Amino acid sequence: MTAIANVVVVVVGLAVLVLLPPLERAEPERAALPPKAALPPTRTAEPVQATAESAKKVRANEVGLVPVIMYHRLLRRRVASIDRTPAELRGELERLAKDNYVPVTAAEFVSRKIDIPAGSHPVVLTFDDGSPSHFAVDANGMPRNDTAVGIIYEVAARHPDFRPVATFYVNREPFGVRNKASEAQAVTWLLGHGFEVANHTYSHPDLHRLSTAKVREQIARQERLLRTLGVISSTTFALPYGSQPKKAGTAHDGSWDGTKYHFDGVFLAGAEPAVSPNAKSFQRYAIPRIQSNGKHGECSRWCTTYWLDWLDKHPQERYTSDGDPSHVSVPRKLKGQVRSSDAKAVIAY
Repeated sequence: MTAIANVVVVVVGLAVLVLLPPLERAEPERAALPPKAALPPTRTAEPVQATAESAKKVRANEVGLVPVIMYHRLLRRRVASIDRTPAELRGELERLAKDNYVPVTAAEFVSRKIDIPAGSHPVVLTFDDGSPSHFAVDANGMPRNDTAVGIIYEVAARHPDFRPVATFYVNREPFGVRNKASEAQAVTWLLGHGFEVANHTYSHPDLHRLSTAKVREQIARQERLLRTLGVISSTTFALPYGSQPKKAGTAHDGSWDGTKYHFDGVFLAGAEPAVSPNAKSFQRYAIPRIQSNGKHGECSRWCTTYWLDWLDKHPQERYTSDGDPSHVSVPRKLKGQVRSSDAKAVIAY
């Protein structure tokens, strides 16, 4: 199903690209960084020791499905189908918080650092292309209220268990800022507040249409840029349009002009929940994402409204945490789905 869904999203994404107006630009800013105390903290769960009894009580299923949500630009008036308004993002995050979802970054997801309260569900919030609508600061040096980061903090302030973290997949001009010092300041701020900034290629081409050498150049040039901005090494990568290069391995390992890259996870562009990284069937180099959208047109099945409704109706299929990151808890009938390297840490009830 993942392959079919991803093809649908690739085709739609390429068609949308033709309709997009030029990307909006942000003016270079050198505002002072806000103190961390002024924002909701990035919480981790209180440490617990899971048992079969405690896992059963919360119906833990740590091989369940995880929604990895894909966002693009935020515009007050949507131009393309993949755009969202600030109000739509706010509404979706409110729904996630009320449904007991807790954000983790893409890097935390692929490395299985899913440290969230017992009974809660992980969600990965990803924002593609580094739009100015994702992150900018106001005159006081605080995240602007109408940006993705500002809205995430707004929701986290109302819901203390909703960790204010997300992953931003950026291209050559992160957040539309052309001044290198300001780019570095923005990236440093995000990293310092628990967000992930990662590779989305240098100029956002369809990698399937490029030679292997050009694929490596696109990824390595962006990796080189990110390192100059304070990202020591990207651990995850999002394919533009979800389009795999002809030589699939170049999406996660390669080098160009002396710059090497390696990713622990590669994310697609569609169009269903991701398999838990604790499961044998987890494919770290083809992790599906769900486009944030309603249930119209192509999204009647492939986007967030459909899938969040579906997970609500099938809670047994959803990843539910036992609150103990040192163990993998599952119903006894699912024990065989846990990857073999975790065998000694499994709690089956």
